[in-house]
Amino acid sequence: MKVESLRPFQKKINVTVKAVSVTEPREVTSRLDDSQHRVAEALVGDETACVLLTLWDDDIDKVLVGETYEIENAFTTLFKNSMRLNIGRYGALKKSSQSIETVNTSNNLSEKEF
Repeated sequence: MKVESLRPFQKKINVTVKAVSVTEPREVTSRLDDSQHRVAEALVGDETACVLLTLWDDDIDKVLVGETYEIENAFTTLFKNSMRLNIGRYGALKKSSQSIETVNTSNNLSEKEF
């Protein structure tokens, strides 16, 4: 699947992406059990488009700018009317042997309002 074909509230997404940038992690408190978590966002994409990937806790440290990753069983959500790609507890993020030369940052799906 290519990034440009992502739509809000999709499930079972398998996509190969390159990390363009990662924000500084921030501390958040879970509404469920008051536990502390770190959250950050990575701008990831391929030659068709890019999207913000929400990273939690240990996944933040796995993503390096310029590296290519395979994301399996992910899903999309809307956060403040902006689409986000999420790995979730059933998804997987791993380094890819494929390489993506250029990322189309002019087609940022997270900048479109839904």
